[in-house]
Amino acid sequence: MFHFIHTADIHLDSPLKGLEAHEDAPVEEIRGATRRAFDNLIDLAIEEQVAFVLIAGDLYDGDWKDYNTGLYFAGRMGRLDKAGIKVFIVSGNHDAASNTTKTMPLPDNVTIFTHKGPQSISLDELGVIIHGQSYSKKATTDNLAAGYPQHDTDYFNIGLLHTSLTGRENHENYAPCSLGELKSKGYDYWALGHVHKREVVSEDPIIIFPGNIQGRHIKETGSKGATLVTVEDGRITDLEMRELDVLQWAICDVDLSDCETTENVYDEVRSAFEQERDRVDSKTLALRLILTGRCPVHAHLLDRTFQLTEEFRAIAESIGDVWLEKVKFKTTREVNLADLIGEDTPIAGLIESIQKLEFDGDDPTLLVPELAALKSKLPAEIQSGDDPFLETSSEKMAELRSEVQEMLISKLLQHGGE
Repeated sequence: MFHFIHTADIHLDSPLKGLEAHEDAPVEEIRGATRRAFDNLIDLAIEEQVAFVLIAGDLYDGDWKDYNTGLYFAGRMGRLDKAGIKVFIVSGNHDAASNTTKTMPLPDNVTIFTHKGPQSISLDELGVIIHGQSYSKKATTDNLAAGYPQHDTDYFNIGLLHTSLTGRENHENYAPCSLGELKSKGYDYWALGHVHKREVVSEDPIIIFPGNIQGRHIKETGSKGATLVTVEDGRITDLEMRELDVLQWAICDVDLSDCETTENVYDEVRSAFEQERDRVDSKTLALRLILTGRCPVHAHLLDRTFQLTEEFRAIAESIGDVWLEKVKFKTTREVNLADLIGEDTPIAGLIESIQKLEFDGDDPTLLVPELAALKSKLPAEIQSGDDPFLETSSEKMAELRSEVQEMLISKLLQHGGE
């Protein structure tokens, strides 16, 4: 019997999408998140006395800014070498041969598969053979799996591949292949990488995306880690997902339908934060709060979004190890506009005009020239990433228009009733 670990998409030293630009962000947690998660991986490998570790691509996040990334990785590989643990790596799109220009001597326990064609490496003492191929360039759109050899009947066969399969949401279609093609090779285990969400693609044979070991932004929510595999007499007897992340992302939906006052809102938000905090145990939690529901305080919420956001941040701070990344105000009014618009009143006329509101252009910087000047002076990390400042896509502009309309209608109804 032996164990091995399958991991992928480590993106070592990758910034967590510019969150350090937020004044109240947990900077130290963010800067060291991928390294600390990788340290957890190394500790797990040593504690479980695994025979080897498989890294299915995107170990790095592109070319290194300096040699510190390589030095750190070499040191961790040295720890595994002293423990007698081998490491097998295929490069993915982020660390393709054409992408990472710096090199670093690594201990003898580390094998990086060539990008020149499929390569098979046998571990005779375990009865294992590993087939793999690295990327030669970032945009690898060739079907690499097609060139992998058929299984060797004398061994437990593992395929190591960085691929999108037939395509996955939010991931480039790199090294595409079909599930049928992978199964046709006759391998006992396919160790895939590229998709950041854990997915068991097939149970016969076992084909797995382990997901990344550390979520990097709000689209990568939930627990992150690696797969620990147990093999006995040439058969897989156990598969276990082990958590490795040190900072976890979560979307916190809070229904305010029953809230009559601001104090009620605070209570609901605090309760939701505490539940999320208890769920992740001792990890730092990065939350996006989404407020929903048809509630009496809807107009009040829209009238004080900035102040309330800061007050919600204070609640997060008071709980401890909770950081509020953003607040989305998605509540709705109790009043049925269809009834009001049918009336012949000044308010009804104004509401109809607001509902017909359109922007003259898709880019707000064209409507307000000062915004263009402001945008040009902002740091690059604020203008890019998962949620860039002043995004001008058609979807974002439609959302902005809806928010402006709702704010105007709510203010009108609020003051019209006074």
